[in-house]
Amino acid sequence: MSVVRGALFDKDGTLFDFAATWEAWAAVFLEGLTSDAHGAAELGKVIGFDYAQRRFQPDSVVIAGTPWEIAETLLPHMPGHSVTSLLDFLNEEAEQAPQVEAVPLVPFLSSLRQNGLRLGVATNDAEAPARTHLARAGVTGFFDFIAGFDSGHGGKPAPGQLLAFAEAVDLPVEQIVMVGDSTHDLQAGRAAGMRCVGVLTGLAERDVLAPHADAVFDDISALPAWIAAQGR
Repeated sequence: MSVVRGALFDKDGTLFDFAATWEAWAAVFLEGLTSDAHGAAELGKVIGFDYAQRRFQPDSVVIAGTPWEIAETLLPHMPGHSVTSLLDFLNEEAEQAPQVEAVPLVPFLSSLRQNGLRLGVATNDAEAPARTHLARAGVTGFFDFIAGFDSGHGGKPAPGQLLAFAEAVDLPVEQIVMVGDSTHDLQAGRAAGMRCVGVLTGLAERDVLAPHADAVFDDISALPAWIAAQGR
């Protein structure tokens, strides 16, 4: 097996803890779309979010879907809105979401760069809020490539973003690992011909990710040792 020279990360649930970041944000987002808690709770059901418990369902469209897919899901329940207006509101609100790092990202990413890895982010979020979140964490400069679903490469589980990363850093796909918290991430990695690592800082359980991954870890802190063991 060849060495790993590049690592491509999902953002939400991988670099940032999904539940800690987005479950509190979702309640505020839904309240912004409606006039009362009852309306927010009803809209929550539409997108797989328990408003009372502040918890996403495992099959929620928010977990692995794109903002466009979330807007399309909400549209039938939002008279007077368009997909575009909902998407604009969603992206504006998402930029304000306080991100909770899955591990301290600056030392983690610095170590990978010092070991010569090329790094990227492939998210089903829009690119603009993704860049805002990475900038707030002070880690944008560690990445050679950042793409959202709207960056021209499509969204996961299709492999477009992943293949674009491989081309951008001039690495064969066999030397890249895709790291993510959802089956969308890992299916995209497999479709691109990359190795895949799952992490449990999203909402998917180990037994859901394991069939699609070369390894599954509690969080990304275990990744450097796994990479070092490849190609020996």
